[in-house]
Amino acid sequence: MCGSMRTKYTICFVCIVALVIIEKENNIISRVSDKLTLRQTPQTPLLPNASALAEELLNSAESSEQERASLDGTKHILLLATTRTGSSFVGEFFNQQGDNMFYLFEPLWHVERMLTLETGGTNATASAPAYRNVLQQLFLCDFKLLETFIEPPPVHHVTPALFRRESSASLCDDPVCTPFVKGVFERYHCKTRRCGPLNLTLASESCRQKQHRAIKSVRVRQLETLRPLSEDPRLDVKFIQLVRDPRAVLASRMVAFSAKYKHWKQWAADGEVPADDEEVKKLRGNCDNIRVSAELGLQQPAWLRRRYMLVRYEDIARFPMSKAAEMYTFTGIPFTPQVKDWILKNTQASKEASGVYSTQKNSSEQVEKWRFTIPFKLVQVVQKVCGPTMKLFGYKFAESEEMLTDKSLSLIEEKSFV
Repeated sequence: MCGSMRTKYTICFVCIVALVIIEKENNIISRVSDKLTLRQTPQTPLLPNASALAEELLNSAESSEQERASLDGTKHILLLATTRTGSSFVGEFFNQQGDNMFYLFEPLWHVERMLTLETGGTNATASAPAYRNVLQQLFLCDFKLLETFIEPPPVHHVTPALFRRESSASLCDDPVCTPFVKGVFERYHCKTRRCGPLNLTLASESCRQKQHRAIKSVRVRQLETLRPLSEDPRLDVKFIQLVRDPRAVLASRMVAFSAKYKHWKQWAADGEVPADDEEVKKLRGNCDNIRVSAELGLQQPAWLRRRYMLVRYEDIARFPMSKAAEMYTFTGIPFTPQVKDWILKNTQASKEASGVYSTQKNSSEQVEKWRFTIPFKLVQVVQKVCGPTMKLFGYKFAESEEMLTDKSLSLIEEKSFV
């Protein structure tokens, strides 16, 4: 009898272990995305059913907010880009709009960082639903889901750790800008004024007081993953995809992210580029992701009809005012004097002082100055692996080193994406 009981217990134990292993394998992706396992924080104790709480957070917007988009014309703008495409500058077109715009700069930075820590690296399959869910809640002025990704965890919904908080005018103005205490909160101030740590409850309330909301992100890989946002009846989302010549992007990244692009810098100096190198494959993958998203958007499927706009960085740099006006017409939001003044102040530069956002008078030289900073052999690599992407966006190939550095020849084809 005892032996029989021991055998039964042994079988049960083995079955339980097997089920646990299978469950762990099947749910490793969903654990870090849709079914987010919340970390224990002072305001959010770890509950027995953390997945159920995550689902509750995804549907926690107030009932009045669910009807607002259709009742009062609230617009939601998502600016999609990759690094070194001028997205911070273009984001300011909306950040500077005025008192009726709530703008967030790269909130998905926290999501990417946490998923990287939990999984040992970014995973497109795992990150896509997490990115989408956080964006959805932020457009509904709900910060609770984002809080689960902020490290260290916010205490009573207050954090000093929101990434680039100073880049959002709404988070640096009253009433969100709480009193600054010298010597205590000294490193938590905004650019134009000193503020204490960010109270996310106040941020949520401020967001709900704004007519429109805009978010800038360089972390979404595929437009298709955002389809649920366009189909959410609570939202009226407009997607603006910002692109730039991949040759210029590489040249800029080699300067801005020197350590990450050390292989490219080495190849530029003294070596041939291995076609099968992981960095080259990564470049191809990035170009393919951008192209696939753009092709989808330009096809205007039903869920994207009148919701997608493609903009080239080069066109914005050359014609900032007219392109900004086009973007505002697309979103259905008034193009305010505040935005126009900001654009004028930030694009009126002398030739000596001008950067990438110069006036039309010298914009051609500034926009294509990358041509004189990158060796032709790297240009050839980019043209080979990103050729379809360049053709889609109207970037001309440089057939020789002489053509690359000929200032009289532009490598930008005049092209409309309407």
